[in-house]
Amino acid sequence: MHPALSVIFFTTISGAGYGLAFLLALGLGDPSATSTKLAWFVALAMIALGLAFSTLHLGNPQRAWRAFSQWRSSWLSREGCMAIITFVPLVALAAMSLFGDSYSLILGLIAAACCAFTVYCTAMIYASLRTVATWHTPLTAACYLAFSLSLGLLIYLGFFTGTSGGNSGLTLAAIIALFCAWAVKYFWARRAGDIGYGESTMESATGLGHIGKVKLLERPHSMGNYLTNEMGFRIARKHNEMLWKITVLIGLFLPAVLLAFALALPGASVVFAALAAQCHLAGVFVERWLFFANAKHAVGLYYGGEDGLAPAE
Repeated sequence: MHPALSVIFFTTISGAGYGLAFLLALGLGDPSATSTKLAWFVALAMIALGLAFSTLHLGNPQRAWRAFSQWRSSWLSREGCMAIITFVPLVALAAMSLFGDSYSLILGLIAAACCAFTVYCTAMIYASLRTVATWHTPLTAACYLAFSLSLGLLIYLGFFTGTSGGNSGLTLAAIIALFCAWAVKYFWARRAGDIGYGESTMESATGLGHIGKVKLLERPHSMGNYLTNEMGFRIARKHNEMLWKITVLIGLFLPAVLLAFALALPGASVVFAALAAQCHLAGVFVERWLFFANAKHAVGLYYGGEDGLAPAE
């Protein structure tokens, strides 16, 4: 499918914001410390910015409010509702830290659960689509949650890894979270490479399977249309392989090496932690672009699968 930059920014930035807010809501950080207050501001700003990006791909953004009414059946609507609901305990916790130097465990647990469920709802917008077999798996939600946590941990380290000694426990936890997130992504990508269009075939799509094997003799039109350009977007294999190598390099190995330096050189740990967070965020951005670019919508079968879709970019 065609990767819309607004959706990529939305899922990446808001996921990172919710990951950071999740950790802060659990009480990781002295509520009276300046770093905690600043972290709360950054977390809420990232969430708000991500949600703002989510409206840019709408045909009529002024009607976005109507999406909230379908929460009984739509994961998109549930995600929107949860995003608004989650702001209530998060803003309350941030205000307690900013103005009262205090923290509430009960409110924090509620906020943390809301953060996790909001990210889950975002993932289910795509995982619930049976027409995209590569997305229709519990691994999609697992990837979104794992990357949200790993991003949150690395950004958190940028605020709370002190220059006087660092925080080796959280740094190790961030390294473990990094490898766990990419391990889940590996299994997701491996499944995606094998499943293709899933159980759907050209025979089932056209309804001509009772006659025999269906083959595309000629494209139905000489130029691309909305379906072939949006739902049938694809990239050349060599570009796809190169981008996967780039995203693993900057999203996994570089952050892991930088965090290792943070452990070895505690005096400069805050610098290495900040660089690791930036690299991981960039890597997840490319990963999310590939998540959409490599998706195969079942509508492509009406056009003969990959052979009948728009040319590779």
